[in-house]
Amino acid sequence: MSTANLHTKSYSNNDRLFFLLNPNEDIAENDPVRVVDAIVEGLDLKEFKKLYKEKGRCPYHPKMMLKIILYAYMNNIYSCRKIEKVVQRDIHYIWLAAQERPDFVTINRFRNRVKNEINNIFTQVVLVLADKGFITLDVEYIDGTKIESKANKYTFVWRKTVEKNRVKLQEKIRVLLGQIDDVIAQDKAIESDKVDFTPETLTSLITELQDSLSKEPQPTDKEQKKQHREKKKHIKELEKHRDKLGEYNDRLEQIGERNSMSKTDPDATFMRMKEDAMNNGQTKPGYNLQISAENQFITDFALFPNPTDTLTLIPFFNSFLDRYGHLPQTAVADSGYGSEENYRFMDEAGMAAYVKYNRFHLEQRPRYKPNPFHHDNFYYNAAEDYYVCPMGQHMTRVGTSHSKTASGYCSENARYRAQNCKGCPLRCLCYKAKGDQRTIEVNHRLNEYKRKARELLTSEEGLKYRGRRCIEPEAVFGQMKFNMAYRRFRHFGKDKVTMDFAFFAIAFNIKKMCSKIAKQVKNGGNTPQNGLFLTVCRILPHEYRIFWNNPQKSVA
Repeated sequence: MSTANLHTKSYSNNDRLFFLLNPNEDIAENDPVRVVDAIVEGLDLKEFKKLYKEKGRCPYHPKMMLKIILYAYMNNIYSCRKIEKVVQRDIHYIWLAAQERPDFVTINRFRNRVKNEINNIFTQVVLVLADKGFITLDVEYIDGTKIESKANKYTFVWRKTVEKNRVKLQEKIRVLLGQIDDVIAQDKAIESDKVDFTPETLTSLITELQDSLSKEPQPTDKEQKKQHREKKKHIKELEKHRDKLGEYNDRLEQIGERNSMSKTDPDATFMRMKEDAMNNGQTKPGYNLQISAENQFITDFALFPNPTDTLTLIPFFNSFLDRYGHLPQTAVADSGYGSEENYRFMDEAGMAAYVKYNRFHLEQRPRYKPNPFHHDNFYYNAAEDYYVCPMGQHMTRVGTSHSKTASGYCSENARYRAQNCKGCPLRCLCYKAKGDQRTIEVNHRLNEYKRKARELLTSEEGLKYRGRRCIEPEAVFGQMKFNMAYRRFRHFGKDKVTMDFAFFAIAFNIKKMCSKIAKQVKNGGNTPQNGLFLTVCRILPHEYRIFWNNPQKSVA
């Protein structure tokens, strides 16, 4: 049968077509795009007003811009150019944008414009989730992961290398000043034997040398001309050393307390990533992302430059306090956060700390046998303050030592010493240090915190929290990296990286809420969240929503 005899509707894509399309009717009532529209319409964006000028061309509505960006992040679209394309082609974005078509420059400019205010928007969304019963903000599961920076992996700057090169440069400057046949340079060289040079002192020295050289009479013979050229050469070398010294000082100031940084992203620190394509353990520039999760919603986040999690817990709790005005009642974390400083902070704050310490997993093994020669397993007489070694010898207290962490926290260790270990048959098993008196150091406060943590973790509530911890932040990281393909930051600088992740966290929470609502509706459960956003037009007044009807034609 030939195609000429087929009975079909007429088709010609060259004719001028008129589309009569109403996205408001074609989009389902329970579509996630309506949830995005409803939530953004209910947010307080008064802080956005100060970001716009009263004069000039009318800008796009910030609610409209926020909606399309969040909906794009929910669909794994993070590029501004790709967002521009879908706003022109996808019916959901067309409905959200009310037929407006912002280009990629406008979208990127809006994200950078609200980089300080978007954090408050994230807080508002979390409070909406708490108000609707999705979360309580009382129990927080805390964990961290390392996200690679946009910077190249070969842009490293190491603190020790900069300090070593700076010392060598100081010596080069002293040698150069010794070669300059000038009274001013000789005096500066003598003064700098005990004090390091600074770019400011070198600048003033160079100025004095140039003035002294300009006041000299014009050379007449070859020897005088040669000396004149040598002085100019030395001054130029001194200028190079000054510039290099200023560069080293700037590097050290940018690194701060860290051990490394990236040249193109000074806020990034070189860390070992789990995603290692070469399997060689090569460090890469990145950030330590800390999040708290509840019911698989992101309730708080913060970025830190240090690769370890121990020093991040207290600043992270302070971030939670600043965001919501209170600390969580219960904190659940793994052994990377179990330090005396963190335990003390949670104890004084009145939190139930279900936080493991470094040997907790080892102690919970069925075949675990404690080492009788480890001082933690010695008998301790608290009333008379002495330990008893495996041979029954008393170890009396002889002093106290103090240690300070990188954050400045001072811990106190009690020192105990045996009377005489000479001739002890168990000496070879007990310790290997020289001398005939074994000395141990014990942190009584940390041991007490460990005892409390052990009681909490092995209780019925502790078993429940330990089981939930594996499926709270870990599930968030899995969905973030594999389902939503958010494995690397796309901006330079901590402020812009924080802005980008704030957009992602808002979109993640809204997407998770849509998933839970759809699951509840499918299962037919009768919960407070059922049908919460299924009929958006009943929740919000019509005049406060950006819909297809009566779209505003303001552009910027």
